[in-house]
Amino acid sequence: MEIYAKGIESRQLNEIIRGCKDDKIVIRGVNGQRFIACGLDKKDVTAVGTIGNGAGAYMQGGVLRVEGSAQDATGDTMNGGEIYVGGRCGDAAGYAMRGGGIFIKGDVGYRAGVHMKQYGEHKPVIVVGGTAGCFLGEYLAGGVIVVLNTENKENPVGEDMARGMHGGRIYVRGRVTVPLPVSVTARKAGSEDMLFIKPYLESFCVAFGGSIKELTSDEFTLILPAAGNPYKRLYVHN
Repeated sequence: MEIYAKGIESRQLNEIIRGCKDDKIVIRGVNGQRFIACGLDKKDVTAVGTIGNGAGAYMQGGVLRVEGSAQDATGDTMNGGEIYVGGRCGDAAGYAMRGGGIFIKGDVGYRAGVHMKQYGEHKPVIVVGGTAGCFLGEYLAGGVIVVLNTENKENPVGEDMARGMHGGRIYVRGRVTVPLPVSVTARKAGSEDMLFIKPYLESFCVAFGGSIKELTSDEFTLILPAAGNPYKRLYVHN
């Protein structure tokens, strides 16, 4: 099914998407409509244009493809499924993600991956092709964030990254020069670390192009919590 979104406000557009019986939906002329594919479970939705805030929020499964850029809070609290953004993404992408994957061809704004967490087999992942703004992985409790910096910018991540991080992993292609909190450690990613993220890099290359061989041959920095309980004794004598 094809939907032409010009002149259709967000609530009406989402009602059309939810009521559609087709498994594949293409939405053309998207211009800031919010919450597209919110709560998506099984459908394959392609949005052409600039998608508004909260796209793919609370997704349980399915696929959302954005042929353009996305505004803030993409994939907010998503539990499953995949989101592919062919442009750049605004702030707070993947806020409180609990599963699924967000793959962004370009840059991402501030506070990507805030409060991400994992449980059992549910392991969320965010792969950013460009650079990431400040507070990347703030309060990260689980899951994986990868910043590829494909255009080789001098500073691939902003300041205050990994603040409050106590779980999960952050990979950055190249070296991290911004100051890091004492509660995390940074080291060169080893061969086992690279094998761990290789499937995510392959998914990125399939979606947006690029050479998996070139990406995996470059140096990555891996950021991890410094200890199992990095905040022990920080607030109380425990």
